[in-house]
Formats: sequence, structure tokens, C-alpha cells
Amino acid sequence: MIVIMSKQIKFIAGPCVIESAELLDVVAAKLVDINKRLGTDIIFKASFDKANRTSIRSFRGPGIDKGLQMLSDVKSKYGLKILTDIHEAWQAEPTGEVCDVIQIPAFLCRQTDLLVAAAKTGRTVNIKKAQFLAGRDMRYPVEKAREAGAEEVWLTERGNMMGYGNLVVDFRNIADMKEIVPTVVMDCTHSVQRPDAAGGKTGGDRRFVPAMALAAKAFGATGYFFEVHPTPDEGLSDAANMLELNKLEGLIKELLKPTEG
Repeated sequence: MIVIMSKQIKFIAGPCVIESAELLDVVAAKLVDINKRLGTDIIFKASFDKANRTSIRSFRGPGIDKGLQMLSDVKSKYGLKILTDIHEAWQAEPTGEVCDVIQIPAFLCRQTDLLVAAAKTGRTVNIKKAQFLAGRDMRYPVEKAREAGAEEVWLTERGNMMGYGNLVVDFRNIADMKEIVPTVVMDCTHSVQRPDAAGGKTGGDRRFVPAMALAAKAFGATGYFFEVHPTPDEGLSDAANMLELNKLEGLIKELLKPTEG
């Protein structure tokens, strides 16, 4: 029997976008509670700017200045590690002053300047695999980040485009990416998206989130990413895909069960 200690598995969770300080407090308090009970070290995630929304009328977030201050407040108040994403190279330096992990969005994973800027902060860099790339192709973004000075690089699987308005996950990508870096995260909520399939916004189906997580575990994932919300249908971004906050602990318990082998 193989037993994996809970702190060796990376868990990332939080709302898709910063909607309000109150929402951040609710989610952060829940993550602290789960950490205490399960011995985990969940990293808090929220975006200060969703620069890749489908419609120009969609909510994007509070912006970098206010958003980083709000994330800094969460870090100070709750003692949680923080992850957020950047979309432009100039955002890396101020983000690195607050966040423990800087995330590179999937669409931008080949943007050299973005990868280099993130790497130069000295923070962990989490690179999400593009919807148009195979897992084995992620060695090149990793190479860029490492040559720019990144000491720790993670890769995240989030599915591939299948025709128009749909994603599928080839879980072999997890094994392929583990040959590149030791930490491969499964994005269990973005992988159930149906991009641009909901009339000017991204659709999806959160029912499949637990199955995505458990399948990724079977393929050897070493981390799991969940966007969560206390009332996801009321969320201002990725509403259809976010997991209900009250279901997170039960799913993490399932993922922490020893794998027989």
C-alpha cells in the first residue's frame, strides 16, 4: 500500500475571480478549517483580473492594485499561501510581492516574456497547459521558466479543445508532464468547461468535477485545482463550473485515501 502524506499533495482552491472581500473571507475561513481537520495546506486562489472573459460586458474583477491588496489581506488574516494568475509581463513583479505561486494562463503558456517575468520573481510558477497543446509539448514553457531562474515549476492539465465549444481531457497528459516536472496539477473545474457555449459566457457542468479529480488521481496527479464558491450559480465568472464550497472537504478526503498498489 502506498501512503501519500496530505501535505505532499498540492491543493489549490478559491473563487474564480475576486468578487468581494466578504466572499474571500468566507472561502478562506473554510479552507483554514479544512486544513486543520485534514492536515492539508490548501493554497488560496482568486484572480484580480479575468482578462480573457468571453464578452467585453463580463465582470473582470477589481484590478491589480485593489486585488493584490485584498489577496494580501487574506494572507495576513488567515495564514494561507496565495496563488493568482497574470496576463502581462509587467504584472509579475507586484504579484510576486504578494503571492507564493504565480500562474500562467493556458492561452498564454507560450508567451516567453510572461514566463520569464514570472520566473524572475523567484516565486513558484504554475503553467497551465494550453488547450491546443499535448502534455509532452510543455517541456518548452518549462525550459523558458527554468532558464530565466525559476527554481520550482508546476504544470497543470485543463483539457483540450474538441471541436467547437467543448473540452476533453486526455489523462495521459498527466503522465507525460510528470516526466518534465514532479508536480502536475489537475484543474478539475476548468476541465469541465464548455467554452463560449452559454451565449456570451463559458458554460460547463460541475457534476463531473469529482470524476475529473478521481481520474486524475488514478493517472498519478500530484495536485488538484478547484474553483469553489458558496453559491456558484451566483458567481460572476465560471459559475457553471465552480464546485460548491461545502462539497470541497468531502472530495479532498476521497483524494487523500491511500492508493493501493
